[in-house]
Amino acid sequence: MNNVRVRFAPSPTGPLHIGGVRTALFNYLFAKKYNGTFVLRIEDTDQTRYVANAEQYIIDALNWCNIPFDEGPNKNEKFGPYRQSERKELYKQYAEELIVKGKAYYAFDTAEELDFHRKDHEEKGKTFIYNWHNRAKLTNSISLSAEEVEKRIANGANYVIRFKMFQPEIDGEDETISTNDLIRGNVSFKKEILDDKILFKSDGMPTYHLANIVDDHLMEISHVIRGEEWLPSVPLHIALYKAFEWKAPEFAHLPLILKPVGKGKLSKRDGDKLGFPVFPLEYKNEETGEVSRGYKEDGYFADAFINMLALLGWNPGTEQEIFTLEALCKTFSLERVSKSGAKFNPDKTKWFNQQYMLLKSDEELAELYNSLLTEKGISADKKFTTKVVSLIKERATFVSDFWELSSFFFETPTDYDAKASKKNWKEDTPELMQELISIIETIEDFDSQNIENVVKEWITSKEIGFGKVMQPFRLSLVGAMKGPHLFDIAEMIGKDETISRINKAIETL
Repeated sequence: MNNVRVRFAPSPTGPLHIGGVRTALFNYLFAKKYNGTFVLRIEDTDQTRYVANAEQYIIDALNWCNIPFDEGPNKNEKFGPYRQSERKELYKQYAEELIVKGKAYYAFDTAEELDFHRKDHEEKGKTFIYNWHNRAKLTNSISLSAEEVEKRIANGANYVIRFKMFQPEIDGEDETISTNDLIRGNVSFKKEILDDKILFKSDGMPTYHLANIVDDHLMEISHVIRGEEWLPSVPLHIALYKAFEWKAPEFAHLPLILKPVGKGKLSKRDGDKLGFPVFPLEYKNEETGEVSRGYKEDGYFADAFINMLALLGWNPGTEQEIFTLEALCKTFSLERVSKSGAKFNPDKTKWFNQQYMLLKSDEELAELYNSLLTEKGISADKKFTTKVVSLIKERATFVSDFWELSSFFFETPTDYDAKASKKNWKEDTPELMQELISIIETIEDFDSQNIENVVKEWITSKEIGFGKVMQPFRLSLVGAMKGPHLFDIAEMIGKDETISRINKAIETL
């Protein structure tokens, strides 16, 4: 496939939802599979919902996900500018071209007039649709004379430009619009039931529909891969391409990401309610001060997050679940994208993070853990932290779990688990622990295996149960009945600290 050019075109109205990230990802994977170009375009035509820091958030999110755009704002601006607000004069020109071709018209109807028509239709049990059926009866350049239209425009009257979706005298009564969607197959729509959409608003800005078509054409977009919520817009977009006499791109409409219960589109409220993020990065609303959680700040690895998203609505046709980004680029195909919605599973997301934790080197994880330790005021040797990580990482999901699993390697316990103490610290335990100290003092080669051999030999010679010694020994070193192999802990903290901790437990318990 040659000259593949795809675009991700979000509106900067707030943080980027994971549904948007998945759309960006699928566009990126498709582009990279065919050595194509991934374009970022900012669709900021709705100035009433514009949020100042949202564009930078989108760029930062794509960069964190390791799916940066090839072309876009301030980067390889081959077809720039890439913000629609900076292209608005362009859209006016194309809207007026459609008027000249007889494919669009000026409409002067006020909000009050349109509201009157809606209510009038409701009272008659009908639905008001601004279309071929009634356009000649409304206040527009079809019903008004050319002189009246010119006069209104010259006098600064508010108007919008509407598209003539259906013209029975040209189209014929059963005219349908069809396209082969690369995911859904053939989709078709009857033109006569569709309304005359506004292409250009009274505030001098284009609507999404016009700007989208013009930009996709001028930026030479070959494939439009977007969410299924845009499927109802397909007939208008195809009709616009036809009206301009331009070749339409190929369309592919992705399935929705559904709530964990499987019904309805995943929303921010679902995340708030069930305790998981729905945004890639943390987002602070500068107006309200509200902070929304992000996958990055919650401790997820970017590659785990991307792997999880890739399998929401796409499958490789095998049992394989773990894919590097490079492998995804090679394997991905629109043919294996599902038509039906993909249920989001927060637990599966954690599983992915755990799998990527196990794939990372101990040195890489130690570096991340050392940053966390520094925040706690603890300075640790990287070699030591690397060994700690190797002992605990299989029981962790996030790097932030490391402290709970290994704090005793860095700090002497200050208290002891009450339940474990009651169960494992008996009347004769202090005497056994004193004896254990004496045994430990004799060990010269203080490595895990040697400590284990000497201590177990002593326990065997005393003819007592291993639990009578091992449980209070662990309680002394850790403060609880948890942690990796006990003798690994002893080796790591050293002979002096091991003896010191047993003595402290004897004094405290």
